[in-house]
Amino acid sequence: MTVYLPDGKPLELPEGATAKDVARALGEGWERRAVGAIVDGELYDLLKPLPQGAKVRLLTEKDPEFQTLFRHTLAHVLAQAVKEFFREKGYDPESVKLGVGPVIEKGFYYDIEAPEPLSDEDLPAIEAKMREILKRDLPLKRFVLSREEALARYRGKDPYKTELILEIPEGEEISFYQQGDEAYGFTDLCRGPHVPSTGRIPPHFKLTHVAGAYWRGDEKRPMLQRVYGVAFRTAEELKEYLWQLEEAKKRDHRRLGRELELFLIDPMVGKGLVLWLPKGNVVREELMAFMREEQVRRGYQLVTTPHIGSLELYKTSGHYPYYAESQFPPISFKERGEEEAYLLKPMNCPHHIRIYAYRKRSYRELPLRLAEFGTVYRYEKAGELLGLTRVRGFTQDDAHIFCTPEEVKGEFLGVLDLVLKVFATLGLKDYRARIGVRDPRSDKYVGDEAKWALAERQIEEAAAEAGLRYTVEEGDAAFYGPKLDFVVKDALGREWQLGTIQVDYNLPERFGLTYVGKDGEEHRPVMIHRAPFGSLERFIGILIEHFAGDFPLWLAPVQAVVVPVSEKQEDYAREVAGRLKEAGLRAEADTRPERMQARIRDAEVQKVPYVLVVGEREKAEGAVSVRRRKKGNLGTMPLAAFLEGALREYRERRLEPVF
Repeated sequence: MTVYLPDGKPLELPEGATAKDVARALGEGWERRAVGAIVDGELYDLLKPLPQGAKVRLLTEKDPEFQTLFRHTLAHVLAQAVKEFFREKGYDPESVKLGVGPVIEKGFYYDIEAPEPLSDEDLPAIEAKMREILKRDLPLKRFVLSREEALARYRGKDPYKTELILEIPEGEEISFYQQGDEAYGFTDLCRGPHVPSTGRIPPHFKLTHVAGAYWRGDEKRPMLQRVYGVAFRTAEELKEYLWQLEEAKKRDHRRLGRELELFLIDPMVGKGLVLWLPKGNVVREELMAFMREEQVRRGYQLVTTPHIGSLELYKTSGHYPYYAESQFPPISFKERGEEEAYLLKPMNCPHHIRIYAYRKRSYRELPLRLAEFGTVYRYEKAGELLGLTRVRGFTQDDAHIFCTPEEVKGEFLGVLDLVLKVFATLGLKDYRARIGVRDPRSDKYVGDEAKWALAERQIEEAAAEAGLRYTVEEGDAAFYGPKLDFVVKDALGREWQLGTIQVDYNLPERFGLTYVGKDGEEHRPVMIHRAPFGSLERFIGILIEHFAGDFPLWLAPVQAVVVPVSEKQEDYAREVAGRLKEAGLRAEADTRPERMQARIRDAEVQKVPYVLVVGEREKAEGAVSVRRRKKGNLGTMPLAAFLEGALREYRERRLEPVF
């Protein structure tokens, strides 16, 4: 057989040759350094046979693809270690049933059915076993079995592997990877790719936690235990990640939500349904006020729509049954013999469409920008709910722009400007854009192909004109149109998908929307869907973690606490707090019978931006001694001077303090 090297040079090899044979043919250096290959653009290990005429580029440990190879092999090492762990506890290793063990971002996991439950306390022992397996430097071997032979290995022993084999299409090879020998090693059903031996895996990994996971993600199937691990090429990368992990725990919005009394999710109220406590509601209202101001300034008109709608409305839009599995069941009842069906609102757009359609429209009214803080409901599975970031009821800063085809680009650029204003105001500086286009092979999209192509082109042109860094993701479009999503990095470098903008030629068609053009004829408008925050719940959850609950002054639930030195200054402390409140600041006087330092410390724990200490001197001079969180004591100043600066900081929505 013939394969081709990156420079186009042909290389003659025996039939069935592998990338290992390519490395051997290129000399001792390559044979020693090679860990895998890119074959016709696909990642291969050194063990899989090459296709005739393949273009082959060998990989070493310096190549980024090496991480995928060793993380995948670590998943197998984990499974082997779990089997050995239970063997030492007196169990037959075959009592450990294995699901799947893929590579994930920064690591790997394996879904396992064990003879007794695993816990996080078991992970150090399992991790030690994994390190032993690395030291054994077990070579990996790849082999292929017929369907009958493969099933014979697992039938009656492991239902999960049996199911996976039965789902492999006829004619597709069924491959296995074995590390070490059959008796004391480990063999797994696997497509690969892997490193050549366990000794090639860098020792910079750690098992992080055990979680429950339904088999194949189906809550009606058995619950397995998913053991997670992270792995990196260097000790420095692992150290940095573990620091981020610890920092993420400190910033966890669920913990901070309790400690700072921001929100509550009460099982008696319902899973995934958020109760905003007074302090959390301040953050919510401040964000809404900011967005409301920006929208009104930019020509949006505010509307309000119901929390439910007729099922026929969502059938017309296509949201039902397209999103049926993620919606609450329809509410049906009969009145005077007539049956009606309603749905908890999964989307705001059909309601805004009906507002547009309630009377005839002229091109002179366009663009028409309708905005709403609309609450919608999705039936997320209980196992997928997560604090504020995955809920069943959430409020969107939703708006829909109805415009002529000629106005699309300008309106899209206007929305981009609004999204970037949001990011700048909140100090979210590191972001990228992701354009989701349809997959031409999928049948989930509705509408005319030419209009899809036009909408996709308009989004790309607007993104390029705005100077955005963007990628194009095939298959990531909404069912009715392409979209641009913003992916933002927080203070820990984690990525979150936040704002979204979508261009839609299809829903106006489905609802028969029109406007009268300059020519007196009826034309079809275009819709732009946009939500810079997205879900307010999710956005606030991310902000809590980004700021570690230490909000800038304009978002802080309590902006200043006045602490009297002794009982003699309590009246003055209340007077100062009253002056601050009258001026529009959120202030409290802490006159509890605690020591002054304890009250100051409590304000610090609650992450209050300003603590104003008042003693006899301050009382006599009409002043305050100012402490700024993270900056310490700023000295004494007249109350009027503090008030002027703090109000400027608040009203300008500054990220940094003025003092």
